[in-house]
Amino acid sequence: MAKLVECIPNFSEGRDQAVIDALVKEAKSVSGVTLLDYSSDASHNRSVFTLVGDPDGIAEVAFRLCKLASEKIDMTKHSGEHPRMGATDVIPFVPVKDISAEECVEISKKVAERIYNELKIPSFLYEDSARRESRRNLAAVRKGQFEGMPEKLQQEEWAPDFGERKIHPTAGITAIGARMPLVAFNINLSTSDINIANAIAKTIRASSGGFKYCKAIGVMLEDRNVAQVSMNMVNYEGTPLYRVFEVVRAEAARWGVHIIGSEVIGLTPAKALVDCAEYYLKIENFDYAKQVLENHLLG
Repeated sequence: MAKLVECIPNFSEGRDQAVIDALVKEAKSVSGVTLLDYSSDASHNRSVFTLVGDPDGIAEVAFRLCKLASEKIDMTKHSGEHPRMGATDVIPFVPVKDISAEECVEISKKVAERIYNELKIPSFLYEDSARRESRRNLAAVRKGQFEGMPEKLQQEEWAPDFGERKIHPTAGITAIGARMPLVAFNINLSTSDINIANAIAKTIRASSGGFKYCKAIGVMLEDRNVAQVSMNMVNYEGTPLYRVFEVVRAEAARWGVHIIGSEVIGLTPAKALVDCAEYYLKIENFDYAKQVLENHLLG
């Protein structure tokens, strides 16, 4: 059976369509790789691509996209609501079919080494690729962002895994690693008060004592004048989407606001959404493997 790997690179550009189009063209240029989806957000000033392919093709396209981003994106001129530290901010590799997490870890190391050797962009290894527990969490790795990273790299415990203790002057530094599938899930509130979104994010995120598998921040969608709770659900089975949705709803009510909508960024495993349908429809004795038509057709 053919091995399949998913790669979801995040780029610090969500406004310049010419740059986004160039990245899309590059993403489609490698044999054995398919661009499944991409989305851009002007407020976050960020684009997220979802690609799938064989291990060699995925490693190649990840490098090419990082190279192009370093040529097109100048982090000294970048601003946006989403935390970021590099032109290519993060490159995760996810096992999809007939490939192990350990093999994805090796791909991440290979790509990180090549990116530094050829582009002089340093990187941190994170999640399953992390060489120490303190680097598993992307939020901890990215803390300080692009502007604070030169000083951070001088701290004894924050030498890059690949590269010297200095960022690329315009492309910054990149987080690279293997991980399980996550869901990028955002909830929009009926308020323009970012403090409310920040307070709710603090309540639900794991680092503040909230849900174990939830990472959350408050961001402001300037184009809509809407405050948003922006989340990465790193284990949608351990912490399902409907659970955080209900807590966000309850916390928002305390502030006299309500949820006006939610969004999923990029692709998501079907089960993450089916679990929500099962919960809200109160379906009894539902069997995801046997009762979803597509599972039979694709199985």
